[in-house]
Amino acid sequence: MTGRNRNTAGNFRYLRTFLQLCALLSLVSADFYKLLGISRRATSKEIKKAYRQKSLEFHPDKNKAEGAAEKFSEIARAYEVLSDEEKKKIYDREGEEGLKRHEEGRGGGGGFGGGFGGDPFEDMFGQFGFGGGRRRDSGERRTESVEIPLRLSLKQLYLGEMMEVHYVRQVLCKNWEDCMRKDPECSGPGIKLARQQIAPGFVQQVQMNDPKCVARGKSWRRDCRACPKGKTETEKIELTIDVNKGMRPGERITFEKVADEQPGYIAGDLHFIIVEQPDDDEYRRDGDHFYLTREIPLVDALTGFTLELSHVDGHKFTVEVEGVTECDHVMRVPGKGMPRRNGRGFGDLYITFEVEFPESLSEKQKKAIREILTDEDENDEL
Repeated sequence: MTGRNRNTAGNFRYLRTFLQLCALLSLVSADFYKLLGISRRATSKEIKKAYRQKSLEFHPDKNKAEGAAEKFSEIARAYEVLSDEEKKKIYDREGEEGLKRHEEGRGGGGGFGGGFGGDPFEDMFGQFGFGGGRRRDSGERRTESVEIPLRLSLKQLYLGEMMEVHYVRQVLCKNWEDCMRKDPECSGPGIKLARQQIAPGFVQQVQMNDPKCVARGKSWRRDCRACPKGKTETEKIELTIDVNKGMRPGERITFEKVADEQPGYIAGDLHFIIVEQPDDDEYRRDGDHFYLTREIPLVDALTGFTLELSHVDGHKFTVEVEGVTECDHVMRVPGKGMPRRNGRGFGDLYITFEVEFPESLSEKQKKAIREILTDEDENDEL
């Protein structure tokens, strides 16, 4: 055997070993279907129901067992893949490793459009209007994202909450692909290319709005029997909103690609915006801290007192004050604020004391107070 043949045989052995290792890795990867406890024929509704049950079972706030947090993350990843038709098909066909390769391939690269499949020069010249420039819209165009205010009480934000909501959206007709036909004049969703002669021998390519265009090179068939109601239809879906402890007003809880669908577009995102619902609660919030104002009688301000308070979640706690309390004195109570977003403890409670003076005093009371304070001043001088 020649040296070249020996090298070829050695390379083949290395390749075979590498492929065997890849196959072994794919076997030890988590089975997303087993993680959710469903069969490979499960419907989207069954997948969603299984995820909801499993996520509640292993949620770190409810399950303190060792490994529960890791299990929760695996369940979330499984649902992310199996609830997405495109990812699910890739996973069923190529496994988790194949899915990772696909995701890495789609996510890579800046520069000229983020991939190696396009023509950078055509894009560059197309931006300046030099004949025939085209814009790639493979996955770039999205429908409008939706923002919905989520009104929550201070108690709900303090404790955290899992909420089930219904959302109505427009989804593609089940057989929408049967209603598309080839149309070379379509440049993308809603865009048609046309040529205009501006002078003898000079032709200009212009873009025009055309709702029949649904993708590059494809348009919608009018009165298509496969979709008698049109391109989209109404769908009502269930969503599980996980409000984490300590969330702040203005924060978003996002469901990706859940907004309305349209042919040729990726669905936009659905954002729930946290809004703190004003209520009669005496606590005021600023970031991770609570603020409270309390009136105390003059006698307590002078002699000290113990104050029992009820927190936003209903639990009772006491605050002890010794000595004299001045008007508008602010006292800090550590750890009685909101849960911190990073999970490390709580903010603080700041109590402002307002001293309530009596409207009037009897002569006997005046004399007693004067004697007490006079004796105190004389003792201080001694």
